[in-house]
Order: sequence, then C-alpha cells, then structure tokens
Amino acid sequence: MSHILDIQIYYEDTDFSGVVYHANYLRYFERAREHILGADELVRLWRDEQKGFVVYKTTMSFKDGAVFGDIVEIRSSARLESEYRIVFAQRCHRKSDGRLLVDAEIEMVCIDGQKRPIPIPLGDRRHSVLST
Repeated sequence: MSHILDIQIYYEDTDFSGVVYHANYLRYFERAREHILGADELVRLWRDEQKGFVVYKTTMSFKDGAVFGDIVEIRSSARLESEYRIVFAQRCHRKSDGRLLVDAEIEMVCIDGQKRPIPIPLGDRRHSVLST
C-alpha cells in the first residue's frame, strides 16, 4: 500500500529561521497515516471495539527544510512487521523539485481499552486498517 498527501506550508509551521519546525513533520506524518487508515474507521475501532493505535518507535533523518509557501508531499507506505506491529515508511518531499526533506520510519502497535498490545485488526476489507 502507498499513499501521497499534499500539505501546504504556512507561516505558523516555521521557526524563527523561516524553515519548518522539526516537530511539525511528525504532525504531517500523523495526518498522512490518518488519511491511510481513515478517521471514520479509527473512531469506529475505538468506539465499537476498544482498539486504537499508538506510536511505539520513530526514526527520522532530516535532509533539508521546507519553507513558508512550499507544498510538500508526504509519501507513505506500510508493512505489517508482526501481528502486533505496523511500520510506516514516510518521506516528505518538496513538490516543486521532488527533493527529499525528511525520511522517517514510524512503528505503531494496536492497543485495547486497557492499553495492552493486541494484534493489528485485519478483519474483512471493510474493517481492515490495511484495506486502502
């Protein structure tokens, strides 16, 4: 599975130097994962089944910075690392020139209502986090 999400860089995204503040890339990657998994499905999983996702581990490499006015592409792909872990390879590229800005790998686990790890819900395609 792969997915691309365009994000406009606003002034509020930047730090004093005019470059996107490093922590904002985590927000962009989170937004892209929400698009992949589907907000409605994430809400349904928690409400109906008490299943949710949490970040277990993140690795990020910063290559260059986006600036105010840029449009960036968040390119995401996911793989099931184990029955308990899903790994998202996420890259941020400047849309105008394709330059890689940030390279990240984000590992997530699924938890139940008591915050215990549980297998990633695969279910039928209608109710699968990997169906998109």
